[in-house]
Amino acid sequence: MIRLTNPIVEMDGDEMARIIWGLIKERLIFPYIELNIRYFDLGIKNRDITEDMVTLEAAQAIKECGVGVKCATITPNAMRVKEYNLKKEWKSPNATIREILDGTVFRKPVLVRNIPPLVRRWKKPIIVGRHAYGDIYKSVEMKVPSSGVAELRFISQERIETEVIHRFHAPGIVMAIHNIDDSIRNFARSCINYALDEGVDIWFGAKDTISKIYHGRFRDIFSEEIQLREKDLRERGINYRYMLIDDAVAQVMKSEGGMLWACMNYDGDVMSDMIASGFGSLGLMTSVLVSPDGKFEYEAAHGTVTRHYYEYLKGNPTSTNPVASIFAWTGAIKKRAEIDKVEDAKRFALTLEDVTLKTIESGIMTKDLVDFAEPRPDRFALTEEFIDAIKLRLENALKEW
Repeated sequence: MIRLTNPIVEMDGDEMARIIWGLIKERLIFPYIELNIRYFDLGIKNRDITEDMVTLEAAQAIKECGVGVKCATITPNAMRVKEYNLKKEWKSPNATIREILDGTVFRKPVLVRNIPPLVRRWKKPIIVGRHAYGDIYKSVEMKVPSSGVAELRFISQERIETEVIHRFHAPGIVMAIHNIDDSIRNFARSCINYALDEGVDIWFGAKDTISKIYHGRFRDIFSEEIQLREKDLRERGINYRYMLIDDAVAQVMKSEGGMLWACMNYDGDVMSDMIASGFGSLGLMTSVLVSPDGKFEYEAAHGTVTRHYYEYLKGNPTSTNPVASIFAWTGAIKKRAEIDKVEDAKRFALTLEDVTLKTIESGIMTKDLVDFAEPRPDRFALTEEFIDAIKLRLENALKEW
C-alpha cells in the first residue's frame, strides 16, 4: 500500500458535506493509501462544546504539519443557533483559520470536457485569489438604539485621531472593519508567486474612487509589490492590470479567462461563487489557502448542502456533487507527497482526479451538472452511485500501474 508518513491535518465538517466526506474517505482514499491523519471535528456541535477551541487547535496543527484538508462547515446565524441549540453565533471557522495562517485563498474551477461554461466566451480557468484577512469577517458592529454620534477613533502614545462616522437622529446600525499592511503585502506576494507558477496574468480590482484610504492602500501596496517583481513577471510574459472592481467584473465576463483575479476578502467570497457557477457548479471549484510561510489548507468552496442533508435525514436519496471534496483530498495528498518526495502518493492523487473527470465525461454525473452537460445524460447519478462509479474506474486504473 502507498504510505505517507508525515501528517495531514483533517478537519471534519457538517451536514451533507460531512456525509460525502465520510464516503470519500471510506471508498476512495483509505483503501488505497495509508495516511497519517491528525483529526479535528469542526462540526458545529463539537465547536459549541469546545467553545470553538477546536478550530484554534486545528489551525495551530496546520502551522505545525504544513498541510491540512477541511470539510465544509456551518457558520451559524440566529436560525442555526436555535436549530442546533448553540450557546452563541460562533464565528466562521474559515475566517479563524485564515486569520491564524494569514494566507491567501486560491479558487480554481475544475474543467470537464462535457460541461461547457455557461459564459460562452470562457475558454480557460479563471483563478480567484482572495485575500483572507480582515474586512467584514473581523468586523466590529453595533445596533444604534437612538440618536447620537458614532465616531471612528484611533489612540496612540502621540495623539488621538477622531472621525465622525454619522450623526444618528434615529436607530440604525454601524460597523468598523480593518486591515494591516503586512497582510495586504503578503496577499500581493502570494498572488504574484501563484501567477508565476501558473503562467497567467494578474488582475486586481478595488473601489478606490469611493474608499480612497482603505481600498487605496490595497491598490498602492499591490502596485509596490508588482514593481519589485517586474523583471520576473516580464520574463514570464505576465501582465498586471488594476481596475475598479465594477470594471473588473465586466471585463471578466467578456474575457476568455486564463487569468488570476486578485480580490479583496468579501469580493473574493462572492466572485469565486460567481466564477464557479459560470463554469458549471460550486461542486467543481477547488480551493486552497496558502500562507506566506508555505502552509497549505485544502477545502471545498461550497457550503454544507443543507437542503440535501434534510432529505438524507428523511431517508430520501440525494444527488450531491462530491468533486470539490475529492479534489480537496487529492490536493492535500499531492502537496504532502511533493513536500515528502513520495512520487507514488502524488501519482495516486492525480489518478483519482483523472478518473473523477472521466466518470463525468462518460455521462455519469450528479443532478447539478445534468442540465449543463453536452450531450445531456438521460438520468443523473445518486450520491453513492456516482462515488462507486469513480471507485470502479480508480481500481481499474490502479491495476494498470
